[in-house]
Amino acid sequence: MKKKGIMYRSPLERFFYGLNIFLLILLSLSIILPFLHILALSFNGGKDAMRGGVYFWPRVFSLENYKEVFSDNRIINGYKITLGRTIIGTTLSVFLTAMAAYALKRKTLPGRSFFTFLIFFTMLFSGGMIPYYMVLRNLGLLNSFWIYVIPGLYSSWNIIVMRTFFETIDIGLEESAKLDGCGELRIFLQIILPLSKPVIAVIALFVGVGHWNDWFTGAYYVKKRELFPVQTVLREMLTTQERLKSLMSTSYETAIAARRQVTGESLKMATIIVSVVPIVCVYPFIQKYFTKGVMIGAIKG
Repeated sequence: MKKKGIMYRSPLERFFYGLNIFLLILLSLSIILPFLHILALSFNGGKDAMRGGVYFWPRVFSLENYKEVFSDNRIINGYKITLGRTIIGTTLSVFLTAMAAYALKRKTLPGRSFFTFLIFFTMLFSGGMIPYYMVLRNLGLLNSFWIYVIPGLYSSWNIIVMRTFFETIDIGLEESAKLDGCGELRIFLQIILPLSKPVIAVIALFVGVGHWNDWFTGAYYVKKRELFPVQTVLREMLTTQERLKSLMSTSYETAIAARRQVTGESLKMATIIVSVVPIVCVYPFIQKYFTKGVMIGAIKG
């Protein structure tokens, strides 16, 4: 049966269709407009921005904010740490999660039900921050780059989603490969992984965004500033800016801004854009896999 067009729907259906469109537009604007405001302020001269009235387009275009950001060694070093942990952590996490999911999908695996329950059980309870800190200390991960990678290699939710997706792949492909002399590793690498691009893309996105946005680990488990990721550096800059703002009088802050094109506020906006844009650019490349991967991995089984 053909899908009814909008003109052939009942008045009530058209009303709710229009209401959905209106709500989606409002939701989109609530996300896009704040981003455009920050973007405009980041490209606006800091001295001029203090006058107010800059909303979605820079009034006095300037690149001084970004020059200041990229001249800060903390930002550059933070980017290196963040890029390193995101690339290494995401690659290892996706590959190891896929291996665990592939093993758990095998009905002949000894103790399969027990391991599945054990993985699910860890989703319900957490040991807490202090026991977690003690584990990291005993493993020698504190003040180390690997504290960003090793603790997040596995996620129970990701394993379950990926295992469920693997179960949708026709078992006949694996049996045919075995008849041709393929071992488990070759089947996994040459058949399972190439057919699992949707769920792999989704899991990689979740893990990668988690690595990119994580400031907590650097702030609480790392004391060496040279190991701070860019998000921890950004948080430190914002905290320092707010502290200075509360200490300085308005007249003093205005006098400082009069001698500079870059202010703390404009520098903060540029830093936010610099830290957000790279991960945002990833979304268009995996959007086509996103819905398919989540839906199949979550409800098929």
